[in-house]
Amino acid sequence: MIRFLLRVVVFLGSAALGLLVAALLVPNFSVTVSGFLATMVVFAVVQSVITPFLSKTFTKRAPILLGGIGLISTFIALFVANLVPYGLSIRGIQAWVFATLLVWVVTSVATLLLPKLLPSSAAKRSAKPRS
Repeated sequence: MIRFLLRVVVFLGSAALGLLVAALLVPNFSVTVSGFLATMVVFAVVQSVITPFLSKTFTKRAPILLGGIGLISTFIALFVANLVPYGLSIRGIQAWVFATLLVWVVTSVATLLLPKLLPSSAAKRSAKPRS
């Protein structure tokens, strides 16, 4: 249970960082303060659900695309999060491309680094394999 909660914290934290960095650096990409929480949750949930699905699908049908799963899942998650009213706004092809790349990089790095920032006892418990 603790392992699951730590994963949730990492997914939400990395989504928050990715969306914030993109909002700061990508023109025509904005997140409203009032819609940020909903946008972050939708993005994190969609990405965490779609990534394993794409991985399984591409492994069977198009193994050459396996390297792009992160980018594709980030784009899909941004697309779905963009549907949240009064939350995320992405206008223009360049904004979509740069936002997808930037959010993918930031969430990837954050997913690697955030567990190291958690208390060591919690991180150790989450690292232990279940028996």
